[in-house]
Amino acid sequence: MNLTHEEQAFREEVRNFLEENFPKDIQQKARNHIPLSKDDHVRWQKILFEKGWAAENWPLEYGGTGWTHVQKHIFAEECAQAYAPEVIAFGMRMVAPVIFTFGNEEQKKRFLPDILASNVWWCQGYSEPNAGSDLASLKTTATRDGDDYIVNGTKSWTTLGHWADWIFCLVKTGGPDTKAQESISFLLIDMQTPGVTVSPIITLDGRREVNEVHFDNVRVPVVNRIGDEGKGWTYAKELLTHERTGIARVAHSKVRLRDLKKLARSTPSGDGTLAEDPIFRHKVADIELDLLALEYTELRTLAAVSTGKAPGPESSILKIKGSGIGQLIDELYLEVAGHHALPFVPEQFDMAFCGDFVGPWYAADTAPHYFNYRKTTIYGGSNEIQKNIISKFVLGL
Repeated sequence: MNLTHEEQAFREEVRNFLEENFPKDIQQKARNHIPLSKDDHVRWQKILFEKGWAAENWPLEYGGTGWTHVQKHIFAEECAQAYAPEVIAFGMRMVAPVIFTFGNEEQKKRFLPDILASNVWWCQGYSEPNAGSDLASLKTTATRDGDDYIVNGTKSWTTLGHWADWIFCLVKTGGPDTKAQESISFLLIDMQTPGVTVSPIITLDGRREVNEVHFDNVRVPVVNRIGDEGKGWTYAKELLTHERTGIARVAHSKVRLRDLKKLARSTPSGDGTLAEDPIFRHKVADIELDLLALEYTELRTLAAVSTGKAPGPESSILKIKGSGIGQLIDELYLEVAGHHALPFVPEQFDMAFCGDFVGPWYAADTAPHYFNYRKTTIYGGSNEIQKNIISKFVLGL
């Protein structure tokens, strides 16, 4: 990409800012594949907020950066190069666009400033035990009682729900005779409300990242409903296009691929190194080509968003290819780690760990990362659902 003088200057400004302001302890964790704490994420977002760089995709009037799509791309690249974590999406990139697009003025004043400053942590209440990609099948109900809704049901796979202060939920407000998509409403629920409980789900990597959230006669004020009753399906679809745009993680994959090639150059294979193995080189080249094509698709999408448009069905392409490329890179990391990826020593992921690593340092996280990220082709609407969207809205089939 040929950058203008101003864009090159912006890249230098971002690079200098990261060098001077990105906390070294968080960087060390990220480099060593140590899971970040809630405090790490909050601290980094607050630093970005103070600089005015927290909300790259928000409108200027609500605190957005006003960056062009190229500037957003540069910022993502430099953050990835520095191992700076992406801002957690649930508040900034998911519920906030719904609030400033469909919420009323009171809701915007109440919720957006705390999301921007990372004073409030959000989680998503979409999936249910029997309703994942098929959200029309959700069972959680919200029954009107005066100025409140009474909410009952269970949400599942709620990422980082144990850290959340608020949850945005899709709930059924229509009766049994109402068409499924017209019976869904969008509610904002305080996690401290009596009747809300959170229970952990331990995933294949042995960690707690997702949860079940249970609602037992939870009283939610009607003023916490976004937009009209029964229009939640419409709002949810727009939210998901923003989520899918962010899922591509092109800059992150470029850095992981760069680091992978570096590791392969020092990994013995036959009479040489893995980096010299023609089959391995072919796999890397295939991924690099796909990643380059994805990068330009993402730039086109960011260009559309920069003109005030919501991401369109093309965000489904980003989701499918981005998640698939990430998983292919995971597989190559396993190939580099070899049998050293097999032992699972949870203590190795503690910064205070003083023992010996089994094999090279990077091998400890390869299997847990591989297992955890099998989810990427499922969440945000499974890739099979995305193919249906592309066939219907892009190809007109």
